[in-house]
This record gives sequence, C-alpha cells and structure tokens, in this order.
Amino acid sequence: MLKFAPEGYPFISLTAAATIAAFIIGGVWAAALPLVLTLFVAFFFRDPERRVPEGDNIFVSPADGRILQVQTVTEEKFLKSTAIEISIFMSPLNVHVNRAPCAGVVESVVYTSGAFISAFKPEASIRNENIAMLLKGSSSILVRQVAGAVARRVVCRARLGDNLKKGERYGIIKFSSRLDVYLPENTEIKVKTGDSVKAGETIIGQLNI
Repeated sequence: MLKFAPEGYPFISLTAAATIAAFIIGGVWAAALPLVLTLFVAFFFRDPERRVPEGDNIFVSPADGRILQVQTVTEEKFLKSTAIEISIFMSPLNVHVNRAPCAGVVESVVYTSGAFISAFKPEASIRNENIAMLLKGSSSILVRQVAGAVARRVVCRARLGDNLKKGERYGIIKFSSRLDVYLPENTEIKVKTGDSVKAGETIIGQLNI
C-alpha cells in the first residue's frame, strides 16, 4: 500500500475536494485538471519504505536526489571543525521525506530565516532559510534542510534529545530543494558529483576508525 507523508494530507485533501467539486459542477472535463493536480500532489508526498543497509560505521543519504558537490569545509557554527560537506539537490520528482544519515541523539535543532534563491546555487546553503540538526552518534554530524526558490516550507520533526535510528524519517522539504550533510573528515566518501542517491538506502560514506 502506498504511504504518504503526513504533511501531504492537507494538500491531497484540498485538491481532491476541488476535483470532486469541479466534477459535480462541470462534469468530467472540468474535473480533469484538478484531478491531474491531485495525482501530482499525491505523487510528490509519497513516502515509500526503504531498505536501510546494516553497519555501525556507515552513513546513508538523508535525501533522494542528485549530488551537487562534495567538498571539505570548516563548519564553524555547529561542529566547529573540518568536515566533508555533501550537497544533495531534490527535484519535484524526487521523494522529499528526509531520513537520518546514522543513528544518534539529536543535540540541537536550529531554524534560520533567510532568502529563497535557487537551491542548486552554492550560496543557497548559507543564505536560504534552513533548519540545521546536529546529531551525535559515534561522531557528530550536521544535516541542514535548505529551502529553495519553490520550496518555502522546511519541516523537521526531530526534537532535542530524540534518539534517531539510521534511516529513520525525521522531516520533509516541500516542493523541491536541497539538503547538506556534514560528515567527519575521516569519512571515506562513497559518492561523487552527479550521482543519484536514495534517502535511507544509498551509502554515502564510511567512517574510518
């Protein structure tokens, strides 16, 4: 049975109601466009099950999409250390439910207001509205959900002190955007720019210990 993200039900209900109303008032042809919209909204908010790979020292992708960049950076605000940043761009066709890259305890969740420039631009990570989650497992990692030009609603369900499992659903970004994950610098990266990844399923790195 197809599952939907809970954040999608108001949108699905609204477009479905519009479809029914259009059918009652104007018949089949009048209902065609709102029906297509309903199907698209349902498709967008789909939330399929994923097979999370086993292993204590691996990181899985927190989002569906395409790898925009992999780079070593100094993350000064939360990690206060050198980290490997992996940026993932989500198109409207991707699943938009976000998942924890590893098991760990949520140490902070910080919302930052900002702009809504195109999510694929490098500066979007810092300038755009975003929610950053610091997750403490065998090491500390940072996951940042970034709003975009179309996606202006970022949802983080995780709260301070929550204990997340690897691959567990923790949020969603509505209508395409970007997600940045910052891994320890001693991580062996398993993906490269241009690769397609699936949340909770694709291994993006393995911690060297």
